[in-house]
Amino acid sequence: MRDETRPHGRYAYSPLPRRPAYDWPGAKRLAVYVALNVECFAFGGGLGAELAPGGPPPDVLNYAWRDWGNRVGVFRLADLFDEVSLPASVLVNSRIYAECPGLMDVFRARGDEVVGHGRTNAERQGTLPEEDERALIAEATAILTREEGKPPAGWLGPWISQSRTTPDLLAEAGYRYLLDWCHDDQPTWFATRNGGRILSVPYPQELNDIPSIVGRKDSGAQFAEMIVDTFEEMRTASEAAPLVMGIALHPYLVGQPHRLRPLRRALAHIAQARDEVWITRAGDIAAHAMTLPEGMVPG
Repeated sequence: MRDETRPHGRYAYSPLPRRPAYDWPGAKRLAVYVALNVECFAFGGGLGAELAPGGPPPDVLNYAWRDWGNRVGVFRLADLFDEVSLPASVLVNSRIYAECPGLMDVFRARGDEVVGHGRTNAERQGTLPEEDERALIAEATAILTREEGKPPAGWLGPWISQSRTTPDLLAEAGYRYLLDWCHDDQPTWFATRNGGRILSVPYPQELNDIPSIVGRKDSGAQFAEMIVDTFEEMRTASEAAPLVMGIALHPYLVGQPHRLRPLRRALAHIAQARDEVWITRAGDIAAHAMTLPEGMVPG
């Protein structure tokens, strides 16, 4: 029988107003990062977001729409990041290197962070037996390490998919932080087995173009307005406590011209405030949190 009262055991309850305050670098209180998801999908099967209800496999309509993101949209977003001088955390399926050779060159040249994001977004890792999930993490990590010259420090599971042992497996594989949990506006220490721990960095589910545009059918202008409103609200709230604001993007969605134009306005709005906020990468947020005195970061 399932135990419906079983706790996750990863972190204790910690209300934000009761926590000690600290600063991000430069005595700033709001850290902002852009998470760009660079993903590949199976042809004729597997998971994938839909533009519209597809027909029977191979569902060319939706497969081609997603593939456009890796052929066109991703480069338009890289140009936009250059235009407004924003760094990025690039969440990469490891099969991108074989399926889209050269795609990652543009982000490597920019000095962006590469974050592990499984093998492909046609599958979930959280449904796998532990040994198979361990093998998936090892395979993806080995490819990213080979291609980028160093292992990734962070991980986001495809489709935010975790099993009950995922944080343990990630810590044992050498990962320093994970992005899957959207339970806080500050980094949080997660306990892992055998006395270990791994840091959770907030990753957005509201300020994420898939739930917004695919799930709620928001327009590109509405999504951009959400970004600006979130930024302004969190900039005010961060006067009382250090906060993390993430923006999750997918090239096949916001790389589309009619969504790219309002996104440009929203990101330019944030970039203009760079003297007041810390515009950074998820890994830099994790690294700074790890230098704080024990007890400053909840866990």
